[in-house]
Amino acid sequence: MSSSLRFDRGHTDDLMAFLMASPSPYHAVATAAARLEKAGFRQVEETAAWDGTSGGKYVLRGGAIVAWYVPEGASAHTPFRIVGAHTDSPNLRVKPLPDTGAYGWRQVAVEIYGGTLLNTWLDRDLGLAGRISLRDGTHRLVNIDRPLLRVPQLAVHLDRSANPDGLKLDRQKHMQPIWGLGDVEEGDLIRFVAVEAGVDAEDVTGWDLMPHPVEPPAYLGRDRELLAGPRMDNLLSVHAAAAALGAVAGQPDEELPYIPVMAAFDHEENGSQSDTGADGPLLGTVLERSVFARGGTYEDRARAFAGTVCLSSDTGHAVHPNYAERHDPTHHPVVNGGPILKVNVNMRYATDGSGRAVFAAACQKADVPWQTFVSNNSMPCGTTIGPITAARHGIQTVDIGVAILSMHSARELCGADDPYLLANAVAAFLAG
Repeated sequence: MSSSLRFDRGHTDDLMAFLMASPSPYHAVATAAARLEKAGFRQVEETAAWDGTSGGKYVLRGGAIVAWYVPEGASAHTPFRIVGAHTDSPNLRVKPLPDTGAYGWRQVAVEIYGGTLLNTWLDRDLGLAGRISLRDGTHRLVNIDRPLLRVPQLAVHLDRSANPDGLKLDRQKHMQPIWGLGDVEEGDLIRFVAVEAGVDAEDVTGWDLMPHPVEPPAYLGRDRELLAGPRMDNLLSVHAAAAALGAVAGQPDEELPYIPVMAAFDHEENGSQSDTGADGPLLGTVLERSVFARGGTYEDRARAFAGTVCLSSDTGHAVHPNYAERHDPTHHPVVNGGPILKVNVNMRYATDGSGRAVFAAACQKADVPWQTFVSNNSMPCGTTIGPITAARHGIQTVDIGVAILSMHSARELCGADDPYLLANAVAAFLAG
């Protein structure tokens, strides 16, 4: 890999800023798009006709972004190198009728999104972010990044069994945050949000809002060798992909044998089945339109897809020092040990031996160490967008990521070196 693509600890500093700027999937794609714009990419509308010119382009749809760089002289059948990730994280989401409360407390009605570790949302200072939809069909991003909400835990004096027997939380009764005192007023929350967004409440006809912890990311440990922060599953991978794509696009075109692509989807945490999820048509449509815009035929599309490889990048499990028996006895990924290759023979991850070779070559080219993750046979294995991408598009896919602790917590933990090691491996892969 060219020395110009070498990422260092400054990349991790930048990741912290990215996490703070991206409290929702909608903010994440806007932040990634702004960074790509600085690298020379331009947005193309799905409703417009596309041309076959070279350069960097991207499509935004809700909480998803697909970006690609066409080198000068690329043929219609030039294969793609894709890095896939997802923008959503397990959290709380505001309900359609959000105003609720009891006994003089005003509360916000929320649903549980994804496999959230509920206890990690207790007694945290929470802001509110997302997007509002306006009467004229436009959207407005909202980020109230200050202490506004709190899910209060019951005092131990009123639940003496919480420590010896474990905390038991009812998803409906116990997770509704408070945000003030007084009588419940219908429309109160959205009127407040509208003021914060600088619009008239009467013009707000829809919303996709979610609480977020306002505590910033931080280095942790005696030697600051760890990083704690929110939404690293999976904005860590989105950030790495955007940084790598922007860097690779700055290389001479003649050094790029593939068309590098970044695809960051929404709704991975609840199955990817949406128009912005990996199980939707977005990626395939963008890739096909890129082929056809360059004068290609269906035959060119088939040739391009046959030579395409996708890295599905998501966080994985580092060995936990307090629960080592939950891990496979011979596969113990450690933090700051480099990115992990995820393997599951039942195709919960899409990696096979051929994909392993592709990933190993990229890591060798980038001079990056790497590890392997396999689940304990007695534990159910999670999954990613990898198998979905492979099956839906017929594209060879390899599952990778960064090993973390506290996955699906409101605040997760990784090694401070791993984000830039991942970005270096991704850049080497995209550059071919």
